Amino acid sequence: MSELEVLRVRDELLQAMYWMRGEGLAEAPTVRELSTFLAVPADTLAVYVERFVADGDLAPANGGFSLTAVGAEAGKRSFADEFADLTKPGHGECDDDCWCHDSPEAAADCIEGRATAHAHN
Repeated sequence: MSELEVLRVRDELLQAMYWMRGEGLAEAPTVRELSTFLAVPADTLAVYVERFVADGDLAPANGGFSLTAVGAEAGKRSFADEFADLTKPGHGECDDDCWCHDSPEAAADCIEGRATAHAHN
């Protein structure tokens, strides 16, 4: 297990768990559920999960594993980076000085804020 591979798997796993939690699919998925979702053999993924528990990204919970605060932040950042092109504002939605151009997370917050405002109008 190379450190580069550990980083790649960590990003994918934490991003998937962040998304699953956000969509209400699973708060503490099992290794088998994660392996199905990520299309990685459970035996292979289990070794990485143990490492991520030891590193403080995951914690055992309800027969599965949940994100720690550190893991959730890393998953959120990875998710935002992965989908930055989809979450940045489109042409004409904001002016060039809008705070949403500061980061993918800011763009997502801005879009959510505009959606909420339009829903109440």
